[in-house]
Amino acid sequence: MAERPTSVDVIRIPTKGPGDVSGLVALIEAGRIAPAEIVAVLGKTEGNGGVNDFTREYAVAALCEALASRLGRTRAEVEERIAFVMSGGTEGVLSPHLTVFTRGAGGSPASGKRLGVGVAHTRDFLPEEIGRAPQIEETVTAVRAAMADGGIDDPADVHFVQIKCPLLTSERVEAAARRGLKTVTASGFALALGEIEAVAEEQVLKDWCLSSAVASSSAGIELMHNVVIVMGNSARSASPFVIGHAVMRDAIDLAAARAALASVGLGLAEAAASDRLVNVFAKAEASPDGAVRGFRHTMLDDTDISSTRHARAAVGGLIAGLAGTGAVYVSGGAEHQGPPGGGPIAVIARA
Repeated sequence: MAERPTSVDVIRIPTKGPGDVSGLVALIEAGRIAPAEIVAVLGKTEGNGGVNDFTREYAVAALCEALASRLGRTRAEVEERIAFVMSGGTEGVLSPHLTVFTRGAGGSPASGKRLGVGVAHTRDFLPEEIGRAPQIEETVTAVRAAMADGGIDDPADVHFVQIKCPLLTSERVEAAARRGLKTVTASGFALALGEIEAVAEEQVLKDWCLSSAVASSSAGIELMHNVVIVMGNSARSASPFVIGHAVMRDAIDLAAARAALASVGLGLAEAAASDRLVNVFAKAEASPDGAVRGFRHTMLDDTDISSTRHARAAVGGLIAGLAGTGAVYVSGGAEHQGPPGGGPIAVIARA
């Protein structure tokens, strides 16, 4: 018997604050979202995106609380069942929101490949394992598992991989030091997709030629494992949506943003005016050489505002202007995610 197709739905929900779940609850009560079909939630919260950004943990706690009774599970069980990724920082025109992914039984297979979403989790890591071979190897396994979970067979059909990983706090660094071990940072998504053939620990955060065109990694203090969400197009999906991507070479790469829209059949006028566009997902960072196309920037020298906040605001403004909304997912810090100073940009749209 042929495998029954699945249908992935994507709903963007504005929020009034990091603990606001009223929009999600309203859609559940209206029958628009079935709690049992939720597989992942990506959110933008209005925190600073740094080590002391507690809005991410607050948002996840509020979501788990809202869904626990509706799923007949504990809050801890909800967090194990659903992949929650909260990205702090809504500088400039960026607007706090949630993007909810559901997956249920589909109807007839669509003509052509449609959106598939898969999730996976790694084990918990010790602080000294973060950015080293154990985390890299576990991430490779998890990305491949998430591809299988989403029915995505070909790495070429993967257009965005969102990974939430642990953030090293001073307490975690000290714990490793007490064991006589040192800590570093980063992940190994490109290996799983065949974008690079190998990576050694000493290349992490040093060899910028090693990068992924589809990976987005965010760190937070609220977990000690990796949460992996793979988005791509699958022949086994009956979803009404498709996903495509491009790579921004710097923070003002309008051509790449236009190419990402075009990859799902959206022109500039249509992207901002029609209801076909669901959401845009992008990474942003200040170019490490201190310049954008030969002109000096001060993002890395500003002691008042973190460079990641500058970058999110700049890239967020560019994308919002094309999308016609500030409710887009722009995450800061793009080490090994696209070229230095740039980053992947993916678009989900109605086919």
